[in-house]
Amino acid sequence: MVHEPAVLIEGVLFRARYLGSTQLTCDGRPTKSSRMAQAQEAVARVKAPEGEIQPSTEIDLFISTEKIMVLNTDLQRISETDVRQDILMDHALRSISYIADIGDVVVLMARRMPQGSSTSSDEEDLEIRRTPRVVCHVFESEEASFIAQSIGQAFQVAYVEFLRANGIDDPAYLREIDYQEVLNSQELLGEELDLFSSKETQKDIVIPKKVGETLGVVVVESGWGSMLPTVVVAKMEPNAPSARSNQLNIGDQIIAINGISLVGLPLAKAQQNIKNAKTSSAVRLTIVSTPPVVEVRIKRPDTKYQLGFSVQNGVICSLLRGGIAERGGIRVGHRIIEINHKSVVAIPHEKIVNMLATATGEIHMKTMPTSMFRLLTGQEVPNYI
Repeated sequence: MVHEPAVLIEGVLFRARYLGSTQLTCDGRPTKSSRMAQAQEAVARVKAPEGEIQPSTEIDLFISTEKIMVLNTDLQRISETDVRQDILMDHALRSISYIADIGDVVVLMARRMPQGSSTSSDEEDLEIRRTPRVVCHVFESEEASFIAQSIGQAFQVAYVEFLRANGIDDPAYLREIDYQEVLNSQELLGEELDLFSSKETQKDIVIPKKVGETLGVVVVESGWGSMLPTVVVAKMEPNAPSARSNQLNIGDQIIAINGISLVGLPLAKAQQNIKNAKTSSAVRLTIVSTPPVVEVRIKRPDTKYQLGFSVQNGVICSLLRGGIAERGGIRVGHRIIEINHKSVVAIPHEKIVNMLATATGEIHMKTMPTSMFRLLTGQEVPNYI
């Protein structure tokens, strides 16, 4: 079943049972499988073990293109003056990062954003920004699958309405063949493929150091969507072995350390392999020298074709696998630096979204890993390993 767009703009109600909420840290690559794993973890935390009584509250789940609210179902208590007290939760739609339906259970994951209220200190807000978290709300309903579909459709309708507000035609009913033609016209960004496919671009370096001395680097993920996922040198400690050697540069990708491949490893595992080299008197690295800024080129003939990625405060937070954006070099977890040769470092979120939504032709962008950007701009304290 599919809702009419007008219905979702006004909002729809579903009866459900609220089981509870939990908070999880956002780390690792935000792939669909990792999001689902987080949703399953939330269910395991909240749902009572088999045979035990499950605490729950009957609620109405309100879904619209603007927000998702959890409402008290005791309608007899609601009047014009006390509606607000019967809203148990209220999330803007754009704060929802993932929806999962697992059997008759729905997990709603909402980004925890710093609030400018008197109950939140500057230190608490800083901690939220440093360690992003999601709040996972767990509901039970026989319509779990339909609820998840309805929220997904609300995002689509909201996107269409945004484009219409900016004078752009409705992109929702494109023939599949049209998009396939656009996809075929988008060449894979070839420079990176050439870099990693050629042995000539890989080089082995040996960095001498004292036993017990750290290498003195900060490494970050190259980003989901990279042609060769590995770790990137984001910063070097002054006078540390890495800096003294004059063989490493910011942006270099480390393919292997002391013969151990780092390609495709989670960031924590790659960091541990680098830390393990502390006991050595020299470290052998296989690297590919790449600039810290990634060049992106996306061919989009018309605004009716979706780019296939989403942005939150300048950071790319999701990506359609196989879409024109991925082929053009977009990576999840990267900070957008430029759009069509214009800096967007200090540009508000709404303006960045508008620039991307209205851009056509060959779209040029520059991005870099968000952690690298924060390190280079002094917003993050380096943790050298």
